[in-house]
Amino acid sequence: MTVALPAKAEKALKPNRVSKPRIGFLGVGWIGRNRMQAMAATEWGEIAGIADAVSENAVEAGKIAPRAERVKSLDELLDLELDGVVIATPSALHAEQAIRCLERGLAVFCQKPLARTKSETVRVIESAKKSDQLLAVDLSYRFTSGAQRIKQVVESGELGKIFGMDLVFHNAYGPDKDWFYDYRLSGGGCVIDLGIHLVDLAFWLLGDSGMESVSGNLFSNGRKLRAAEAVVEDYANARIELANGPTVNLSCSWKLSAGCDAIIGVSIYGTNGGVKFQNVNGSFYEFRADRYYGTRSEPLASGSEEWGGRAAVDWLKRLTEGERYDCRVETLIQVSEALDRIYGRE
Repeated sequence: MTVALPAKAEKALKPNRVSKPRIGFLGVGWIGRNRMQAMAATEWGEIAGIADAVSENAVEAGKIAPRAERVKSLDELLDLELDGVVIATPSALHAEQAIRCLERGLAVFCQKPLARTKSETVRVIESAKKSDQLLAVDLSYRFTSGAQRIKQVVESGELGKIFGMDLVFHNAYGPDKDWFYDYRLSGGGCVIDLGIHLVDLAFWLLGDSGMESVSGNLFSNGRKLRAAEAVVEDYANARIELANGPTVNLSCSWKLSAGCDAIIGVSIYGTNGGVKFQNVNGSFYEFRADRYYGTRSEPLASGSEEWGGRAAVDWLKRLTEGERYDCRVETLIQVSEALDRIYGRE
């Protein structure tokens, strides 16, 4: 996969710098290799290390970065004199692995979720702040053209007073790795896997806002779960009342009979109209955005694009430019708090 770069980014490929940051990859399954390919295409950094206990994964990653040293553990990876680490391991490992890297003075780009709970998330962010290292999480839907255009419309104020938001992410398949279905390893089911993208988009699009109330209903194989029950859910709906007025309704699932591969959508309603970001024909990868005026609509963005690795490339570019701790990562504390409250973990 290659990433199309804007003109500004193309110029950044030839900056006046002494060296490229050396990047290590911890976990190189499909998602790890996908992000590696996106980074390799930019030439901003040097992929210097690959760590994965599964030899087949390491071999495939080595085809993308043949000069990278292959090791089997984080300990060995940390001995390679790196500048940053990309983490794409099971969710239960993210927090401790990220903290170890940050404490060694390395920047971190982590797959979502950064951690399973708010308390774990706070620990990681405090470590990044203390070490003054660049920390980012792969919340990639922010980087689609459709989401970017919707954010522009929302920030312009042209929607008037925003009062409602509907969020949906139904995956007709569900994860193919066993650890996703182990509550101790995953921290939850479809909410922490898919709903995290929706909650993140809500706060990112609407801006800073406290939560007045959060309620949710979780189901596993049709059975309604009790609050804080340590069972992985496959269907969920939730309601978040924000302090600045809007009501956010959320629904997500795994293995739903959706009639297509996936249903993904973000709708925002204001007194002067609305906007919607949605997938096209059940696709996981193709999206469009539209502006609504009563019964009339107009397109904001559409078409296929290589957006999956953009968050990773953005982190690498900022690292190359010398960026250190970015306080914007602290919005993930609010996201993780919302998830905890949906799960009844508060």
